[in-house]
Amino acid sequence: MTEASALEFAAPSELGLCPDRLQRVLDVLQSEVDCGRLPGAVALVARRGKLALFESVGQLDPTAGTVMQRDAIFRIYSMTKPLVSVAVMMLMEQGKLLLSDPVAKHLPEFANQKVAVERDGQVTLEDVIRPATVQDLLRHTAGLTYEFLGSAAVQRQYAELQMGSRERSNSEFSRTLAALPLMHQPGSVWEYSRATDVLGRLVEVVSGQTLGGYLREEIFAPLGMHETGFVVAVADQHRIAEPFAHDPDGGVPMRMLDPRRAMAMESGGGGLLSTAMDYARFLQFMRNRGELLGTRLLGPHTVDFMTADHLEGLPSTGDLLPPGHGFGLGFAVRMATGVSPVPGSVGLYYWGGIAGTTFFVDPAQDLYALLMIQAPMQRDYYRPLFRSLVYAALLD
Repeated sequence: MTEASALEFAAPSELGLCPDRLQRVLDVLQSEVDCGRLPGAVALVARRGKLALFESVGQLDPTAGTVMQRDAIFRIYSMTKPLVSVAVMMLMEQGKLLLSDPVAKHLPEFANQKVAVERDGQVTLEDVIRPATVQDLLRHTAGLTYEFLGSAAVQRQYAELQMGSRERSNSEFSRTLAALPLMHQPGSVWEYSRATDVLGRLVEVVSGQTLGGYLREEIFAPLGMHETGFVVAVADQHRIAEPFAHDPDGGVPMRMLDPRRAMAMESGGGGLLSTAMDYARFLQFMRNRGELLGTRLLGPHTVDFMTADHLEGLPSTGDLLPPGHGFGLGFAVRMATGVSPVPGSVGLYYWGGIAGTTFFVDPAQDLYALLMIQAPMQRDYYRPLFRSLVYAALLD
């Protein structure tokens, strides 16, 4: 590795990892490739600031038959959210916003929102008890939702208005969403949502830059993440990782974000493309509590604050938060050593993307790991599989 990569290799045994068990990570991923369920993958495991594993398996593009490379570019979807959350916290540290600010202070279209309440098949609109705040957006308690998480009246409205479309600008998206009723009273429940897309627009308003411009100048360039962005340049498009043309389990066509075309909307909730090494630089920055190679973007206590639980027992919808977990400001946070069906330490934080990419950072073990795949329908299998295999290799 070059000095510019920020991460150097070390023998797994020097980092408290079993070489044979770490090789098992690759062997299992290769077996998934061989049986036709996984197109390809890039796996990365780092401990004590050094790389123990960084390898690729399978195919970059199964249709073309090209071999997966370590510098492959992946659609990371919701792994965009932690980066945008960091951008918001940077603006907070600069005194440009407070987490207690009502969203409407910065985005006036969110003033006077209503909550849709369904009873006996009828929908009534009620006033909000308290307005959603910036903190609510960061922790997914702003009363918003995703159209693909259910069929409630609000979710049907999201779908009818195609809130997932990338053809609107961030400004147009924000105004369209703000005109819809909320799914829940702000602060009452955790529901995964388009909140981070709203944060993307908030970054634009507060910074005076486009979201892509702000991320590029204030985060990607300082951290050396030169291959992360909302579109892939023509010269690099041969490195884009692709899914199977049809899902190997259900046979349905795989339709995914086109990274070759710039979209009107730079989605703060799910629009970025990145490489394993670029994202590893971000994870090392987080593990270093806000600093990488002498460049500090966040104070260490701000990182601790982001990766603490901010729900304190609030109910959650769906199954995205496993037992024993809470949620911080952009990350799920582990609250108990047991309870969860996957291993990990108290204080571990993580998230993933809908195409299957996933990461976790375990400060107690000075460990982080990253799996980059494009296998949307298999993500719920590969995420815990990868986590279990990594922890099986940990010896101290």
